[in-house]
Amino acid sequence: MLKRTIVITSPVSISLRYGQLILAQKDEDSPTSSVPIEDLATVIIENPQATVSIPALNELARSNVGVIICDKGLPSTMLHALDSNTLQGQRYRQQLEASLPSKKSIWQQLIVAKIRNQSDLLTSLGKDGESLRPYYKNVKSDDSDNREGTAARLYWTTLFDHDFLRERSGPPPNNLLNYGYTILRAATARAIVSAGMLPALGIHHRNRTNAFPLADDLMEPFRPFVDQIVYSLYVNEQFELDRTTKSKLINILYADTKVGDKLHPLSIALEMLCTSALKVLSGESKTIKVPRLVLD
Repeated sequence: MLKRTIVITSPVSISLRYGQLILAQKDEDSPTSSVPIEDLATVIIENPQATVSIPALNELARSNVGVIICDKGLPSTMLHALDSNTLQGQRYRQQLEASLPSKKSIWQQLIVAKIRNQSDLLTSLGKDGESLRPYYKNVKSDDSDNREGTAARLYWTTLFDHDFLRERSGPPPNNLLNYGYTILRAATARAIVSAGMLPALGIHHRNRTNAFPLADDLMEPFRPFVDQIVYSLYVNEQFELDRTTKSKLINILYADTKVGDKLHPLSIALEMLCTSALKVLSGESKTIKVPRLVLD
């Protein structure tokens, strides 16, 4: 079943009752609503006056519902379960004992898929996607010669314009990209935890202050899906992070994604990628299930 994402934009009190998330408006004249937790994938809390009970947070974690808390409208914190898979200990050992060649192979496959999706996006927009073809056709193990970085410079200037720089603190549409990538990162972390893996054990990304390096690894091929939405907003001169643009970016989780010959919602494709990555790490397989951008 495709699960829902809800966004809390009003000052509600969130509690738990019989497996239901209860959303009680602090204005007594406003109605109270409820949502079955089993129907949820992600809860995004944007309003700074919203409150959440500890039992509700615990049940959301037990049900592997990703909780994103925003600060001044931007995602700042994620809550994920530490124990959500009955084979979690075994999965952790498989991650810890994974061979270096298997990790390098996964990273190579991720980068090939990422650059290929970037190329497909450019082509679908009538831009020179073929210019990226030599990059994704020649990615070495562990991307040892940094094809990703070289391709990125060409990709961004082709997608937007020659003066555009992809910087977190840069001018629009960097703000839209930041928001979309944060939503994608949270969904990836959720899929990792669901597969029984530890998000802190990265394949390529390593940073002592980063609690989710594996999410940063596995989300890479999905970034062009965010870029596709941001480009549409950009050309329509929608530069501000408001209710409309946030809603469109959150809908990335339901985007059609091609895995092999079949279409899946992006959230399902993330779960498929995580499960296949674990099989490579454990030596059961050689290839991961990477997503392909679905073109209009």
